[in-house]
Amino acid sequence: MNALSLKSNIVGFTKSHYAILALIFLLCGSIHRLNEYVWSLSDYSQGPVVLFILCYLFFAKAKEMDGYATNSTPLASVFFWALLGLGIISYIIGRSQFINFLEIFSFCLLIPAVVGLVYGEKNLKKLWFPIFFTIFLIPLPSFFVASITMPIKIAVSSVTADILSFLDYPVAQSGVILQIGQYKLFVADACAGMNTLFTLEGLGLFYLNMVKRDSLARNILLTILIIPISFLANVFRVLAISLITYYFGDEMGQGFLHGFAGIFMFMVALLLIISIDAFFEKFLDKKKSH
Repeated sequence: MNALSLKSNIVGFTKSHYAILALIFLLCGSIHRLNEYVWSLSDYSQGPVVLFILCYLFFAKAKEMDGYATNSTPLASVFFWALLGLGIISYIIGRSQFINFLEIFSFCLLIPAVVGLVYGEKNLKKLWFPIFFTIFLIPLPSFFVASITMPIKIAVSSVTADILSFLDYPVAQSGVILQIGQYKLFVADACAGMNTLFTLEGLGLFYLNMVKRDSLARNILLTILIIPISFLANVFRVLAISLITYYFGDEMGQGFLHGFAGIFMFMVALLLIISIDAFFEKFLDKKKSH
């Protein structure tokens, strides 16, 4: 009886590992495709940063898991199998038809399905945030990005032109084109697009998950404020590129410093999020003291 039980455990253990390895294999293939065809574009250059954060979250939360605990209810098991089926269909269609959105979205279904089937509901709940954060790895559909990005770019261009004009710089704006001195700058999607907003929202949620604030209302408010924060960060980025171009020339503005301006934008956004959160903390402390 013990020998049979041991054999059963070994078989179950092996099957579980096969499922995890298969998931990792598929994910690595998709990451390779993203790196080759998507992240090389300026609109998605922040992709590796999101992947690094995602890996960190999974490794950090995995330490809290109880090991193999396949004690899901029959209803939950049916749900996980259905989720697995939908994930596989989504992956096959996305992979075969080069639909990046659908291929990466499939992992939002496959990961919870495999974790739920192998480790059980209890452990799945411990991984809810890393699984949720996977959505920020998804390349947004181009038609959706285009419909929202243009108004954002025009607004960022207008605010940047107003600031430069206030500072007495020779600037003119026409739609998403800024003219500062002798140089014309096109405010690209990467500088003020939906993809940037999407990534900054993820960055803000990652920060909230790390600091673990108790107030739900405060977390919701800060999550909403990430939208105007990302807009301001985009303005700072375009402003920095405009001034670099004005003082050092177009080659410098569109070269290495242009890429650095993207890093600068994320730093500004993170500092604004931390500053607002610190303000809320101070305000709440004063409120409690009274």
